[in-house]
Amino acid sequence: MLAQKNFLNPAGRVCLGPGYGTTFMTEQNNLCIMETAPGYLVAIGASAGGFNAVFELVSHLRPETDAAYLIVLHLSSRSIGAYLAHRIQDHTKLKSIVAMDGMPLQKGHIYVAQPNHHLTVSKNLIRIGNGPAENRWRPSIDVLFRSAAVHYTNRSIGIILTGLFNDGTAGMSAIKRCGGNTIVQDPNEAEYPELPLSVLNAMEVGHCIPLGEMANAIDMILAKPEEPQNQPPPDLSAEVDLYERIGTDIRAQKQIGEYTPYTCPECGGVLFRHDQDSILKFKCHTGHSYTVRDLLKEQSSELEASIWVAVRSLEQRKDLLLSLGEKYARSGINQFADDYHQKAEKLEQHIRHLKAILSSDLDLPMED
Repeated sequence: MLAQKNFLNPAGRVCLGPGYGTTFMTEQNNLCIMETAPGYLVAIGASAGGFNAVFELVSHLRPETDAAYLIVLHLSSRSIGAYLAHRIQDHTKLKSIVAMDGMPLQKGHIYVAQPNHHLTVSKNLIRIGNGPAENRWRPSIDVLFRSAAVHYTNRSIGIILTGLFNDGTAGMSAIKRCGGNTIVQDPNEAEYPELPLSVLNAMEVGHCIPLGEMANAIDMILAKPEEPQNQPPPDLSAEVDLYERIGTDIRAQKQIGEYTPYTCPECGGVLFRHDQDSILKFKCHTGHSYTVRDLLKEQSSELEASIWVAVRSLEQRKDLLLSLGEKYARSGINQFADDYHQKAEKLEQHIRHLKAILSSDLDLPMED
């Protein structure tokens, strides 16, 4: 197999080697022209039940469409991206490959996110990042959709499929704010309808349809008269720029969010409130991002861990008090023995109360 080889022309444009798209140099201006660059970018996100949904969707896609397709699936960090790309290839006529950093976007291609890496784009190029998890996921659907929205604006298409929780809801809102197109799998068809319902509850989408109708919807969008590309909202551009620079600047976060009294469950930094669109989210200055629901879930985990630490400490103190009480009882000093046993009994009551809290549901349900 030939290794990729890139060349820079005098204008600084990348010319790509064999197997990476047709390129040529004009004699007049010596510029490298990418004939295979897509006019539209289709970002696809799925979580639980996503394998079968993606297989069904890609089986209807037509390779001649002027679009590139990027897919984020919530997988274990130990998953193998090449295996997923290979499985997708079995169900489509498009070229399915694992997304690699710096790889050019080509129409008629499907790019699959690597496990444990964020997938983003710059203009006509794929970017792979190791930035902080968003909504407790890396790769995150929100990260991909937000990047697609800012760089492709009204030429972006977001598709949300089956899944749990709400990663992708804020990203879909970003695509809509930038003039892009929104498609959601019909929750009645989805194996896990929670993620599609999260999007539908947060905004009005362009299409809520079964998987078998999505390819036609994409064709209809691409068949519309081409319009000049929009400029993205400044706050979204700032947020994407901060991510691309792996921004850890507190002042930069203050420009797109406001201080809250909450701390980041991951790193302990202060959380900033972001509510420029319909989705309320919290982000620390190192980049960890949470919706209200995800923040509550992380806080529940922290609270449970803290209570178990308290139970352990109280159990140890109770055992020590009982040991002292038994020592004084053997010595016939009953006043001291009774005092230590009473203190141990009070601690036992506190321990029972804490265990009752642990046996209850700390993870309270809440709408975003």
